[in-house]
Amino acid sequence: MTLLWIAFALLLVPALWLLSQPLRRAASVHAAQRDFEDNDRSAEQNVAIFRRRLASLEAARERGEIDAERFAEDKLELERSLLEDTANLKARPLKAALSGRLAVPLVMVAVVIAAVAWYQQEGEEDNLALYAAIQEVRQAPEASAGVMIQRLEQEAARQPDNPNVWMTLYPLYRDTGQGEAAIRALERLIELEGRQVTLVAQLAQIEFFVANRSLTEEVQALVDEVLERDPRQPTVLGMLGIAAFDRGRYEEAIDHWRRAVAGFEDPASADALRQGIAVAQERLGASQDEIDATLAAGPGLNVRISLDEGLGEGFDEATAVFVVARDVDGELPPLAVARLSVADLPATLRLSDANAMSPQARLSQVSEARLVVRVSRSGQATPQAGDLLGDHAAVALQDADAEPIEVRIDRIVD
Repeated sequence: MTLLWIAFALLLVPALWLLSQPLRRAASVHAAQRDFEDNDRSAEQNVAIFRRRLASLEAARERGEIDAERFAEDKLELERSLLEDTANLKARPLKAALSGRLAVPLVMVAVVIAAVAWYQQEGEEDNLALYAAIQEVRQAPEASAGVMIQRLEQEAARQPDNPNVWMTLYPLYRDTGQGEAAIRALERLIELEGRQVTLVAQLAQIEFFVANRSLTEEVQALVDEVLERDPRQPTVLGMLGIAAFDRGRYEEAIDHWRRAVAGFEDPASADALRQGIAVAQERLGASQDEIDATLAAGPGLNVRISLDEGLGEGFDEATAVFVVARDVDGELPPLAVARLSVADLPATLRLSDANAMSPQARLSQVSEARLVVRVSRSGQATPQAGDLLGDHAAVALQDADAEPIEVRIDRIVD
């Protein structure tokens, strides 16, 4: 924070320098004004103009162009004009060069005080301190969740009214199994931020799990509050699905989870619910097609496969065609595999978690995947010379109604 205040001080220097300009230029401005007043000939010029006009009036009277009465009126008007011009030109006494010099430093001090007060009221000093504390722990050799919690608790004691401190502490408490501490942190956050629907929903969820997945009176009251304000709140609906599943009420669980999936913006959370729906469907004796349809509704890839003309010659129509989705780095097993035949080409299909080979490697675990399509002469999954191949670079996972990705089988494996 010391560096921050040094930076603020450096930023104030140009402002203070500009404010001090009137004081630094006072002597030169005073001298210029004095010189101007000493050399001002405006009054003499006005008198000369008056005399010329008066002479002109007198000449006009002598020539008989105006009578004595008109001459007297015009002369009086000229005298009044001269008096007015002379009165306006009368300069007030020039003040000393350093007169009012205390106003400048007072304004400078007021600017500094106002800037500091404004920053303390509207600035992010507390959040900067919180960020510095987090970075300090992360860069420490003995960094751990426990050390991070201890450091953040110190910040909470120092700035108890900063909601960002409690927002950072809450998930740490939750993820380290400190349920009661997580509840206290979330309650404090709600005190500071108000009873926002998402925060109350999270409070209901953590109290539900602390109560061994039981809908206690306290939890039910929070659930009722949330659903009254937002009947589609996904966190609460997901929690109600868990409660129903635990009691063997699988249809109710599926209903809650399907409504929750529609509200989740986090793909990982939505996919976890789809997995739960699939398990509940299995418990209810649903067919594999129904379960696969549930899984296919999640993130996946729509693929359109075609074969270059002439490449398929010599291949039996029953020859296997493997469509494989892999992670970009190639570190995981195949994420999804589908099997077709040459007779099916051209073909359009969707790869999803329903095509996963194992729970440890699924499309929903990644945000991008690359596609490989192979026509296998031997019918084996292992590539062999003479197989036909097509592929596509990494693409982002899609919704079920997205346009298919074109993959063309266009070369032979050496």
